[in-house]
Amino acid sequence: MAARSGVGRAALLVSALTALSTVLGLVRDAVIAAVYGAGAQLDAWFVALGLSSILLGVLGTSLNRAVTPQVAREADAESTGEGMPCAGHPGWWTATVVGTVALGVVGVLLGVAAGPVSAVLAPGLAATDDGTLVLLVRVVLLATVLIAATDLLAGLAQGHGVFRWAALQGVPFNVVMIAAAALLGPRLGVVALAWGFVVGSLLRMLLQLWPAWRHRWRLRARWDLGGPAWREVRAMVPALMVGQAVVNVNTLVDRAVASTVEEGAVTAIFLGWRLVNLPQVLVVAALMAPLYPAMGSAAARGARELRGLVHRGTGVTLTVLVPVVALLAAVPHEVVSLAFGRGGFDDEAVAATATAVLWFLPALLAVGWRQVVVSASYAVGDTRGPVAVSILAMVVNVVGDLTLAPVMGVPGIVLATSVSLVLAAVLTSLLVARRHRLLAGRVARGQLSRATVGGAAAGLAGWLASRLLGDLHDLVVVAAVGAVVLAVQQGVLHLLRAPERHVARDVLARLR
Repeated sequence: MAARSGVGRAALLVSALTALSTVLGLVRDAVIAAVYGAGAQLDAWFVALGLSSILLGVLGTSLNRAVTPQVAREADAESTGEGMPCAGHPGWWTATVVGTVALGVVGVLLGVAAGPVSAVLAPGLAATDDGTLVLLVRVVLLATVLIAATDLLAGLAQGHGVFRWAALQGVPFNVVMIAAAALLGPRLGVVALAWGFVVGSLLRMLLQLWPAWRHRWRLRARWDLGGPAWREVRAMVPALMVGQAVVNVNTLVDRAVASTVEEGAVTAIFLGWRLVNLPQVLVVAALMAPLYPAMGSAAARGARELRGLVHRGTGVTLTVLVPVVALLAAVPHEVVSLAFGRGGFDDEAVAATATAVLWFLPALLAVGWRQVVVSASYAVGDTRGPVAVSILAMVVNVVGDLTLAPVMGVPGIVLATSVSLVLAAVLTSLLVARRHRLLAGRVARGQLSRATVGGAAAGLAGWLASRLLGDLHDLVVVAAVGAVVLAVQQGVLHLLRAPERHVARDVLARLR
């Protein structure tokens, strides 16, 4: 068993490694946007990705979320000694076999029915499809089993306190995707992305096998459908599947409705969310990689320790994400232009994506906050409450899409998504606070009020700075406004003597 590091140090390691993968992911998206532009081809690609995401989210992610706390508890209880093979994880193995077989079967069935499935996914694109969308759907489905196995292998490593390899998995994947788009895209069209997706997914999975071999974790295939470990996982999976399905159905509905609005709308929404979600991936997802297994272990030792981890997670989330929101609110057009404004991605596409970024901003804070409180709920075995909240949020999103899209277009679709995510964050927080006493109302209100004051001041200062900078290069404007926003936010936190003012100092201290 690997030696465990503290949550803070592990989060810093994961953040640094995830940053490398994420930067490559941004380069990948920039290259794809430049090669294909915002049009029907790229819209079709993002729709095909949506189907892959819902399959992986419904089954693969659900199994991973159910089994990781169990692996963490088993790893803590191992008495084999440092450097000795672990005792094995029958629940993890059974989940891996069941998940990959089930995904393979479902993938084959959906591939056979790719035509009608495509018509449901994107009615606006399917009406004029020349077969490209159907082919993309079939090729992308090949990768679902590989990605599910990758995620479960990463969960095994994280349960043992090993985080670096999961954080690095995006590097080979993004390198392959960049090469596919830049070298093969001009000749093969958007189909090059689909085959790059399959090859990149295979490399991701192979990378996750290395820590298992290095630490001598027992990867012996075992069916134990009647064992207590699988029964525990099986009890959590149905509710998790519903919750994950709701999240991914929202994405599919957004893209289906967007396909009927105008050409390039799917691309604007996808890339807008990619930019907005980038800091969430860099910070919150990286924080949750070590924090979620730690929550699973802490749940067995009492609510007080788990509550401390929750407050730590929400405090770091707000402190890091608020200045990002202020920056994007002050200079959305400059950020989008800097990221994607080249090649076939013209000024009209930049403007549409910048609009989506603005309307997505409330969702950024909501997603980051909710990820922490939902993980706490899962750690204590409560999946039904968050799922019920997710279903309600899905209804709000779908109704909002159908009513606002015809009137507002892309902003209406994004607004519906943001409202539904904010609602889900609020209701889940109330659930965790009242049912499990894992979120103290006084602490949460203090964190939110200080974040609001600091964010408002930073956003206003950033907007004024952008007006003074005028028509300078986008990189100069974004860098200068970012510096102003960060300085003002930190200044407000120090004036308020907020506990969150020490986050930056703690990060620097752990880097020494």
